[in-house]
Order: sequence, then C-alpha cells, then structure tokens
Amino acid sequence: MDQALSRGLHVRALVRDESKARLLFGDRVQYVTGDVREPRSLKKAVKGVDEVICALGGNVQRDPENSPERVDYAGVKSLAESAKAAGVSQFILVSSMGVTHPEHQLNAMLDNILEWKLKGEEAVRATGINYTIVRPGSLTNEPGGQRGVRIMQGDPREGEGSISRSDVAAVLVSAVGRPDLYGKTFEIVGDNGSARIEWASLYNELRPDVR
Repeated sequence: MDQALSRGLHVRALVRDESKARLLFGDRVQYVTGDVREPRSLKKAVKGVDEVICALGGNVQRDPENSPERVDYAGVKSLAESAKAAGVSQFILVSSMGVTHPEHQLNAMLDNILEWKLKGEEAVRATGINYTIVRPGSLTNEPGGQRGVRIMQGDPREGEGSISRSDVAAVLVSAVGRPDLYGKTFEIVGDNGSARIEWASLYNELRPDVR
C-alpha cells in the first residue's frame, strides 16, 4: 500500500473491517467494505477502477471460513469476474511458486493451498481480463531493496528461493498499467548476486502465456 501511495496512485482498499484498516492507513486511501466470499459485495469495490492488485490468501487458523478453496480459488474468481464486468483494464494476481507441483509439501500442510491457488490463476485467465500473475517464492519480512530480484518462468522447482514482502510489493506496483505484462505469468525470488533491483531490464525476457 505504501509503495502504491508513494508512486502517486489513488488507492481503493477492499476491506472487511474499515475501522481496523484505518489504524494502518488512516485517510490516505479510499475504503470499500466487502468480502470476496460474498460476490455481490464486490461490485462497488471495482466500479471505476483502472487496475486491481489481488493479494488474497486463505488462513483457516485465523478464521475457519478462510479456506484456500473459498479464498484462493472462489474469492479470486469472484473478484476477477467482477473486475472484468466493471471494465477494469488490468488484474494483477499474487499467486505462489510451486502451484504446478501437486506433491509440494505446502499442499499437505495447508489444505492443498497451492492447488487452489492454481485454480484461482486459471479462473482469472478464463475471464478474458488483461492479467498479470506474479508467483513469489517464500516470503520474508526482511527490508526491501537489499538485493536484486530474479525472474523465472515455468515454475521451476530448482529455482525456489525467498523474497521480501516489500520487494514483492515493489514488483506489483511496478506492473500497474503496463500492457507489456498483460497475459504473462512469472516467478520472482531475491537475487543474492545483485545489490539492487534492475528495473530497466527486469521484464525484458518474459514470454506471454501459451493458451
């Protein structure tokens, strides 16, 4: 959120509890109350919006109703369909590395979360909206901007690594409003061989998804 605001973007946040959200962001953003588990509540959230960044994630430990099936798949699907109906120009989805590997340990640990995230990806593509899908590696809380970002495609298991949440946010914001990233899916991890993100060339080698 902070990175989007620092870029000068006008941000609308879809929240379930506005009072809690205001403790984090104050009056710097516009709030719309809704719930991706209730598709009818999403129409107002996406009306008049140019781009959507979707960073949904199931968490049954916090709320038993937040299962991967209901959030990472059905919630993503509902938001993407609402965005398409509203004429949103770009839908940026945060997914995860490993979604194409059903044997991944996270599936056994977290209610098949990666399989549901993959179904969420497929649902976004099926809407026909201009999409960009970003698959980060393991997320860390380290400060952003401490190392570069390495981009891959094809969900390679040998390429797994970690990346700070801040650097993921920077990538997401940098993707906003870029037609050259429409229809592309890619993985990102931190690059220990570089001290900074090379924004000028970061996306140069990306290939569009084969449908």
